[in-house]
Amino acid sequence: MLKYSRVFGLVVFVFLFAMCNQKSKNDSDKETILKGKMDITVDETVKPIVDDQIAVFEGTYYGAHISVTPKSEAELINDLLNQKAKVVVTTRGLTKEEKASFDKSKINPRVTKFATDAIALISNKSNNDTLIALKSVIDFMQGKADPRIKGLVFDNPNSSTVRYMKELAKVKNIPATGVFSFKTNDEVIKFVSENDGMIGIVGVNWLSQPSPSMIESIKKINILSVKGLKDDKYYDPSQSDLILGKYPLARDLFIINCQGYSGLGMGFASFIAGDIGQRIILKSGLMPVRTPSRKLKIRSQIINENEKE
Repeated sequence: MLKYSRVFGLVVFVFLFAMCNQKSKNDSDKETILKGKMDITVDETVKPIVDDQIAVFEGTYYGAHISVTPKSEAELINDLLNQKAKVVVTTRGLTKEEKASFDKSKINPRVTKFATDAIALISNKSNNDTLIALKSVIDFMQGKADPRIKGLVFDNPNSSTVRYMKELAKVKNIPATGVFSFKTNDEVIKFVSENDGMIGIVGVNWLSQPSPSMIESIKKINILSVKGLKDDKYYDPSQSDLILGKYPLARDLFIINCQGYSGLGMGFASFIAGDIGQRIILKSGLMPVRTPSRKLKIRSQIINENEKE
């Protein structure tokens, strides 16, 4: 009888030990604002700055792991509305129709603006003219010929840059001739670097933070200064002109979180909008939503010397 009691006690111990281990494992796998795994879908035109943010975020919070899926704006918004994506980074906020769709599903998206980006116009290095009027590009989008433009080159027909330029030109469709599209911003840059007369339209972050494989291609292009529709001066897609509100092709960046709970989406959005995230934006050449604080260290020796004087 004593033998069976010991065996029974051992079985109970092993069972309780296994249950405790399982509970501990479940607790360790639970997602919080600073720990766990998350997939994030990103507008392909702004992927470099998001990659930078994730690298620092994961380096700061070792329990956080974020996987990035780059997509065109149309695909990204579609996934968000169909709840295939819970956290996305976009170059625009939600429309009234999109908000209404979320209301019907009883989902309250958290939208956080974290930076101002720029759409850059680029040309082949052989073109000595580094100035371009936005009206010329709009005219071309409307099907009007321009001797200075052989063609416009976009990254993707469903991208945010195409949508932006179509809205600016007030056209529903891009011209059937003279407009080319690829799949990525890198492909646009490479094509323009090899073809004279083409005007490429890309996210400026792909130029300020190029991948090693793109450095040679970028050396063969010009980043054009643009004259807006209501100004006679030309401005660059630079941080200074973005801060002054002068560059005519500026756009805001948002992170939209539809997780519905306090998970990594909330933590990452807070990080991007916080001091460290805004410093990363500032260093990248984009315009942060708010200027990161500067900490000044004043040596007590200098203070004492001033007091003696």
